[in-house]
Amino acid sequence: MKLRETTGGGTIVAENMHYGKDYKFIPVTSILSLTGQEVLVDLYSYTIQIVNVVFIGNPATGEWTLVDAGMPKSAKAIIREAENRFGEGTRPNGILLTHGHFDHVGAIIELIEHWDVPVYAHELEIPYLTGEKDYREADPTVGGGLVATMSPTFPRKGIKLADAVQPLPKDGSVPGLNEWEWLHTPGHSPGHVSFFRERDRALVVGDAFVAVQQEALSRVLVQKKQLSGPPKYLTTDWQEAWNSVRKLEALKPTVAVTGHGVPLYGEELANDLARLAKEFDQLAMPKQGKYLN
Repeated sequence: MKLRETTGGGTIVAENMHYGKDYKFIPVTSILSLTGQEVLVDLYSYTIQIVNVVFIGNPATGEWTLVDAGMPKSAKAIIREAENRFGEGTRPNGILLTHGHFDHVGAIIELIEHWDVPVYAHELEIPYLTGEKDYREADPTVGGGLVATMSPTFPRKGIKLADAVQPLPKDGSVPGLNEWEWLHTPGHSPGHVSFFRERDRALVVGDAFVAVQQEALSRVLVQKKQLSGPPKYLTTDWQEAWNSVRKLEALKPTVAVTGHGVPLYGEELANDLARLAKEFDQLAMPKQGKYLN
């Protein structure tokens, strides 16, 4: 592996990292883009166009971890928001990936090179992050709106992070976050994970379920709150997706930060998530689609 020194001075990174051949900027956004929300004192959600990245850590301590890496070409915005929250020159303990779809790893290489920190993902997701596998084709036949129709144009090729990415520990612990655990929540992707803290029942969901009807551009643009199943056009195993929602509902979270949409809280979250877990086939699964079976 070819190595070089970064401009930061003295740190070593791999030069053979690269995005897939279909990597590109996606011109879709929302009214909340480049805005953040403090969900808890140590849980902060920041919107990049139509997807959320999450900062876990108390600004008073300066110790923090990033969850997911936003849309393509978003590295500068993520670094700027990190420095606004944690101070100039800050860097995380590491980067956690809920999964490797393009809108969750869009700035990952630039962030690795800038911060020189480890990246963690589920072992089943790593082949898509080391260039060994490509994701299956998006399914526009699920319907629901313009975003679903556009989905075949979204990047799906695996990216190559070489040995910058490591598997999450098999015991469910999360490196750098002692109170948190990771849970395998597949369906939307084979190695999708969510993160949970039992002390306050805080949940970082990824795309196991989301807080906006992600298929409809009109709802995405205004971020209309609606607890929904995973984005239909990229979900390839619907039974696994249902099992994952059941698993997360059983945790009885009091707050949830999802990959798309605004944070969800309290009784509203509990009621809507219980209904989704019970009626997933009616509320979340498409009426048609090539991955239904």
